Amino acid sequence: MLAILDSIDERTTGTAALVALVDQLRPRRRGNHIRAAANVRTLTQLLKGNAGHAGQLRAYVLRLLRGRRHASLYSEVGVLSNDGFFTELKRRVAYRLLPPALGDEYLADLLDEVLYKRSDWCWISAVPAADWLDLFDTLFTRRDRIIMLPGMLEAIRTLSYRVAAIGLEPKLTNFHTEMEEFASPFLVQNREVVHYLDGYEKMLGGADVELDDAKHLLVMLDQCDAVVAKIRRKALVQGTTIALTYLLVTLTQSIDRMRKLLFLVDVSGELPPPPTVDLEAVRAAAMPHRAPTERQVQRRAATLAMALELIEAHNNKYTVRDLFRDNIHLLARNVTENASRTGEHYIAENRGELLGMFLSAAGAGVVVGFMALFKILLGTLRAAPLVEAFLFSMNYSLGFVFIHLLHFTVATKQPAMTASRIAASLQSRDGRHIDLDSLAELINKVFRTQVTAVLGNIATALPTAWLIAWCWRQFSGHHLVTPEKAMHLLHDIDPIHTPALFYAAIAGVCLFLAGLISGYYDNQALYTRWGRRISQLRGLAALIGQDRTDRLGRYLEHNLGSIMGNFYFGIMLGMASALGLLLGLPIDIRHVTFSSANFATALVGLDHNVSWQLVVTSVIGFLAIGTVNLLVSFGLALWVALRARRIPFEHGFLLLRALGNRLRRAPVDFFIGTKESK
Repeated sequence: MLAILDSIDERTTGTAALVALVDQLRPRRRGNHIRAAANVRTLTQLLKGNAGHAGQLRAYVLRLLRGRRHASLYSEVGVLSNDGFFTELKRRVAYRLLPPALGDEYLADLLDEVLYKRSDWCWISAVPAADWLDLFDTLFTRRDRIIMLPGMLEAIRTLSYRVAAIGLEPKLTNFHTEMEEFASPFLVQNREVVHYLDGYEKMLGGADVELDDAKHLLVMLDQCDAVVAKIRRKALVQGTTIALTYLLVTLTQSIDRMRKLLFLVDVSGELPPPPTVDLEAVRAAAMPHRAPTERQVQRRAATLAMALELIEAHNNKYTVRDLFRDNIHLLARNVTENASRTGEHYIAENRGELLGMFLSAAGAGVVVGFMALFKILLGTLRAAPLVEAFLFSMNYSLGFVFIHLLHFTVATKQPAMTASRIAASLQSRDGRHIDLDSLAELINKVFRTQVTAVLGNIATALPTAWLIAWCWRQFSGHHLVTPEKAMHLLHDIDPIHTPALFYAAIAGVCLFLAGLISGYYDNQALYTRWGRRISQLRGLAALIGQDRTDRLGRYLEHNLGSIMGNFYFGIMLGMASALGLLLGLPIDIRHVTFSSANFATALVGLDHNVSWQLVVTSVIGFLAIGTVNLLVSFGLALWVALRARRIPFEHGFLLLRALGNRLRRAPVDFFIGTKESK
């Protein structure tokens, strides 16, 4: 480190010396933050002990700063561009593979050269604020910050124009039509910012002008934030798209950056500091020769926080994960929110509703019995694998859609919906406390409803399949399946000697994906106004009448998600086996209702000549398959719903204890519910 300082003089140019110096500060072992802090303190002591080294390093760094353009660093790094989600995604992927060429014009390129490791922000953030401030106070004076001021002012102007442009996007104005009737806060803030910056530049030029109060600018930015919040709330009801979500994230980031920059350039001393700055850490750092005022503490803390934010954002500017994290949150929230509203219909409140759920599931079981018949018949065609997969897919898809149209219930479709409902209940009003008793009651209702639905499916699917196979034998003179095929059907649901439970988990994943698909299409139907668009089809209205066209539009707007979810779920079930065959991977599905139907068909095919051990194994098999179906789909759906709402849940033990108390106090009500809803 001392050798590097000795090499820096008034002739030193380029970034090599600064890169070498930062390499000395960077700990050799990633995560060794103690060593990083010690390195920073060592450099500070060397500079304090040699004023010549400190002066030469200061002059060298200032030369680098003066020769670079700063505005793009403050206005672009950590703020999404206006290019759109997929363009930004493509750019990040391309730059991860082949980074852009670096020049000597922009300060952002200097950061690329000096902090070239993506983990640099970790050790820089871990070094105590007092150590960084001590180093900066040793190197620079208060007057040196004037170098950064023009770039900050230009960045504020750029961000203001960007906010105004985004605020005029039709995707936003269509959601908040008040902006077309009243003055848009996005435009008003731009006029105020331009006026403020013009006065600021006159003041810097020596003119005797009185600078406007910057608090008014913060009020306008607050109004912009309020509009963004209203659009987000409307999006939960009316649906959203990736493009709209991207615009909202860009707006939020731009407004937040403007607030921070305005505080740093403010000369009135009246603006409040950004809420993210750590004032206590800065108060511990003494200023040379004098005690800092509260305003100086705030400014130093805000400056350090901005520097750390820019460094972290710069290190992660090509990270695809961050792009998805910032943008997919609201879209996922909308998808799971629609699933949550649907999930309310899958929760029985009392014994009467449980009986209704049982009957609805029983109706679905009858349909599944015929779907199992059609699948067996389609298998006898000996079609090519892809053709057979297509036929199986259509059998599943059309069957599930038919079940939905008849208002019946397939038990395993419930978890993806009810998990979102549970996640919604976890989001307490105060954001801190969760009513575990109410949550336990909700989970208890979900548990017994799903168990009732599974039993309803099995209660009719099994006898329906048995009756179909028996009638086939009576009318055709031969069995629906050969003894070999019957043994194969029983072998497929063996939970011990076959990967049946693994295949059941794959089916659970398909169920989870079907739930997301349902939420996605519900979101799209709301966002694109399907009902209104269909009612405007003149040709359809002339064919079936305007009244029927309107009813069809309303029906599809409210049921498109369920129809498409069922349709795609059938495709996933039908294609799984063929996909495994093509890839040479153990991919297949096992579904509880179809497994129970196949069990009944196999019994008839074997003329009921089976051992009791095989019967017990098969019954345990399809019950275990149903359990895995439910647990996997429910677990994945709950995980996504919690992530979409950004809810941490760390009360698992307390929740289990609350459920245990309910089981101990009222075991009968725990499984079959109360006579009346609470």
